[in-house]
Amino acid sequence: MGYRIVKKLPTADEIIEALPLSGAGYASINKHRQEIEAILSGEDNRLLVIVGPCSAWPDTAVIEYAKRLKALDNKVNHALKLVMRVYIQKPRTIKGWTGPVNQPDPLSPPDIAAGAMYCRKLMTQVVEMGLPIADEALFTHNARGFIELLSWVAIGARSSEDQEHRIFASGIDCPVGIKNPTHGSLKIGVNSVVAAQHSHYIVLDGNEVETDGNPYAHIVLRGSNDKPNYSVEHIREVAENYRKNEVKNPAVVIDVSHDNCMINGVKDHNAQADIILKVIDDLASEPELKKLVKGFMLESFIKPGKQNAETANPIDLGGLSITDPCLGWEATEELLLKLATKISK
Repeated sequence: MGYRIVKKLPTADEIIEALPLSGAGYASINKHRQEIEAILSGEDNRLLVIVGPCSAWPDTAVIEYAKRLKALDNKVNHALKLVMRVYIQKPRTIKGWTGPVNQPDPLSPPDIAAGAMYCRKLMTQVVEMGLPIADEALFTHNARGFIELLSWVAIGARSSEDQEHRIFASGIDCPVGIKNPTHGSLKIGVNSVVAAQHSHYIVLDGNEVETDGNPYAHIVLRGSNDKPNYSVEHIREVAENYRKNEVKNPAVVIDVSHDNCMINGVKDHNAQADIILKVIDDLASEPELKKLVKGFMLESFIKPGKQNAETANPIDLGGLSITDPCLGWEATEELLLKLATKISK
């Protein structure tokens, strides 16, 4: 095969032993998972909001963001269930930086051993603060050490039709949001949810195993082909496909970033706030569809916009995204306070 061994990596057990999570941390994760499941099943009427940096770098800015989000959570948790994006894995359409798990310093050569330690440490720090965290399951083969720290997991648009990712989603212990594929078919997006909700037989660690199926798998609408798919008509199409397939705990989360905030072919990160409020208003006269939409995803960091890590001189380490442009903190705080008030009414 066409590869060369660079170096031996630490095992998942060695990473976990080096950076353990407290008992209180694990109890917090379980509590958050149960609360998210209750929202997805309709037992809890709060709105799920997955919010945070496009990518979890640099760690100092991510921790500062987490502190701010925790303080804000105390003001809005009566109406909103906030889950912080701590995205250590980044899918690329063609090529590019695949996240701190592979390259903890985007300006230095890849170092997966250092990346694993960077990501485990960062994730445990945020979890120990009492915040639930989310990440995208891009690399399923090295999930242990990270996946058990998550309260919500995403399967990305490029991965949602992949059989391995669908089976992976069917066997994990927390709610999973599966994005519609990049070509935009909502029917195929629902097919991914159906596959994840059913059990599968696979080979795992030399054993034949059967996954349980994930009853809290649900679709995430993220737009496609530079066009949005958060309209009432799109949500109604998902509802119909859910009905035909007898999907358990039918739920929709709307990602207001990516193609859903493209304007004339350009991503407008500032549009995310307006899109959320528009969807809430549009669904006010559609009670059944309103019940189906359980939450939103948005990309937010300390500073608005983004920078190019390869050309920035010097690079801004104070919370300016190096991947997708993000809503700044002030706008994020204003949005979530307004959204909590709107939901409460």
